[in-house]
Amino acid sequence: MNIPQSSLPRVVIIGGGFAGINLAKSLANKNVQVVLIDKRNYHTFQPLLYQVSSSGLEPDSIAYPLRKVIKKHNTTYFRLAEVEQILPDSNEIITSIGNLTYDFLVIATGTKTNYFGNKAIESNSMPMKSVPQALNIRSLILQNFEKAAIADSNEAREAFLNFVIVGAGPTGAELAGAIAELKNNILPRDYRDLDPDDMHIHLLEGADRVLPPMSKHASKKALKFLNKLGVKVHCNTFVKHYDGKTVTTNSDLVLESETLIWAAGVTGAPVQGLKAEAVLDRINRYNVNRFNQIEGYTNIFALGDIALMETEAYPKGHPQVAQPAIQQGKLLGKNLLKLIDNKPMKPFVYRDKGSMATIGRNKAVVDLKHYKFGGFFAWFIWMFVHLMSLVGFRNRVIVLFNWVYNYINFDKAARLIIRPYKK
Repeated sequence: MNIPQSSLPRVVIIGGGFAGINLAKSLANKNVQVVLIDKRNYHTFQPLLYQVSSSGLEPDSIAYPLRKVIKKHNTTYFRLAEVEQILPDSNEIITSIGNLTYDFLVIATGTKTNYFGNKAIESNSMPMKSVPQALNIRSLILQNFEKAAIADSNEAREAFLNFVIVGAGPTGAELAGAIAELKNNILPRDYRDLDPDDMHIHLLEGADRVLPPMSKHASKKALKFLNKLGVKVHCNTFVKHYDGKTVTTNSDLVLESETLIWAAGVTGAPVQGLKAEAVLDRINRYNVNRFNQIEGYTNIFALGDIALMETEAYPKGHPQVAQPAIQQGKLLGKNLLKLIDNKPMKPFVYRDKGSMATIGRNKAVVDLKHYKFGGFFAWFIWMFVHLMSLVGFRNRVIVLFNWVYNYINFDKAARLIIRPYKK
């Protein structure tokens, strides 16, 4: 892998997500050698993936080169590779480009889409966990519009204009609102030969309300916003089968659709090689203590979505969102330096800064510790927080410009089929 030999302790970080880059930043130019490994050469700001999918943003505005993150870190190295196995007995990892030894290993691989064992849905639905997947969804939506314009039957046109989103958590609800804005603002202008009333967005949720992780107040507000945008919400509804044409559910609801977007859940993405008790089978997350050390190991850690830290306040682990990952990454950097100096580490305490979701223009919900609100002010807060959380000044400027342009013109400028999607 061509990593220089050094007398400094080597910290290997697997994953360049929120946890990984914040850990790398906290160890910048300290007395450690850091090796950051990821299968992509960029960090993805996942909370805005849905805007890439719905033509609101170009992908380069929510992605940031990992080498640029560490360009001023004198003892930090990046390698583009996939980690295939961990050999804990020899403190070594096996990757697609060679082997590497470590003194401390940090796993921050995040999650992947969970299809709950349904192979038909996995084969025919559209996931949205990465930039390439978001671009696939964007292409498919626009291609469906084009195909609907030349469809020779009402049934075929209906299937192309039926969009089914499974999972009404923040990702699903935000994407449903964004696609509804395409219907309300773009379809009448770009596709004058199509009737916008023929386009339908169906949001399916297995729970009894939208946004189950958030408060009932937020769910009620979000449902109101979705209905106002024309989204058809189906709660207590599970998808049983999808063959690429027909969606069947646990109820009498059957939908003919060329597009099913799966946002119904995630599962951990662990790396092979650790003891069986380190990974909890049902959710594929590493069992960690209050210092993010994986069960049974003192020099192997897990951060963010892949880590399950059970506490009195969070008996099922912390929410799988950006803030726990960011906070754990920052603290672990300090703790590793303490561990190297034989000083006691500080246990992790999550500081909940609240949760939020946007449903569309001037429509968002925010849950804070003592306040819960929705509407324009919540939407403004959502925009400010996400804008400031983006990595890189350039990305913030580009996203802000796009948002202002879209707001003034009721437009989504990134309506480009750069690479046609084929099922």
